[in-house]
Amino acid sequence: MTRSVLCAVDISNGKIDGPVLQKAAALADLEGAQLDVVSVLPDFGESWVSGFFQADFHEKALAEAQKQLTELCASTLGSERNEKIRHVVATGTAYQEILKTAESAGSDLIVIGAHKPDFKDYLLGPNAARVVRHSTVSVYVVR
Repeated sequence: MTRSVLCAVDISNGKIDGPVLQKAAALADLEGAQLDVVSVLPDFGESWVSGFFQADFHEKALAEAQKQLTELCASTLGSERNEKIRHVVATGTAYQEILKTAESAGSDLIVIGAHKPDFKDYLLGPNAARVVRHSTVSVYVVR
């Protein structure tokens, strides 16, 4: 029995990840599993780039990302279903943070989208490909 389904979405894509979220919810419901949803913000903290941002930029960005992630889940799946979702906002490299979140949540399945690839990424986008390649659990890719 699946304990947790982790759905990775990019909140900067707007509603383009709606079908990914719907598929993850359906798979979680099918197995009676917890649905966790993760979105990853880039990390500016330790590089010289961080000097261009206000001191509390990261905290504000996390709060805004959490709000957008919760709103995406509610608008896509409904507020009742949204209350049962664990919303996770991580900071770092997308594929690494998705894999870390899956491990810490005890996820048995990761659901991720692969959107209109560029020619160089013809089969999968770079993050989806890395998650598939490095994951220790099954990965369901939604086109």
